[in-house]
Amino acid sequence: MELFGTPLETIYLYGLIISGAITLLYLLFGDAISAMLDGFINPTLVFSFITIFSAGGYLGELLLSLHSGWIATFSGAIALILVTLLNVFVLIPISNAEESLVYKETDLRGRTGTVITTVPMDGYGEVLIESISGRVSKPATSFRKKEIPNGKKVLIIDVVNGVLQVENYEETENFF
Repeated sequence: MELFGTPLETIYLYGLIISGAITLLYLLFGDAISAMLDGFINPTLVFSFITIFSAGGYLGELLLSLHSGWIATFSGAIALILVTLLNVFVLIPISNAEESLVYKETDLRGRTGTVITTVPMDGYGEVLIESISGRVSKPATSFRKKEIPNGKKVLIIDVVNGVLQVENYEETENFF
């Protein structure tokens, strides 16, 4: 069968090549495009549908002796099922599992960390803060103007201009 004087196999093949190339470009530049197109339709699903539909149509036209309408219908149904599975079992869980290392400096008050570079009386050292989402090191000064050696556990008292003010952390013992 022909459409606009071009065999359907050729149209399916062009669709496959073009949608595959666009999908590859979307993989490379997807974050920038997603920021511009913050909408209901996910471009990954659209490109995947077109790619699967084109591949199914191309293979169907080459290998099967069915009518082109049936091949397009089966190809569309298979593409719809596969894209739905992709969305439900891959894309939605990935978007829900996304973690971030973003934190507010005010959230650091009251937390504990470990000195990784000695904090001198009048200078700067470095403290490593560990959390579920990862580790971050921040510059630190001594809150009470006492030297804090490397490896000591410290309590974050305040954060001033991105610099932690810390003091030695003393754990109390529970006798109960």
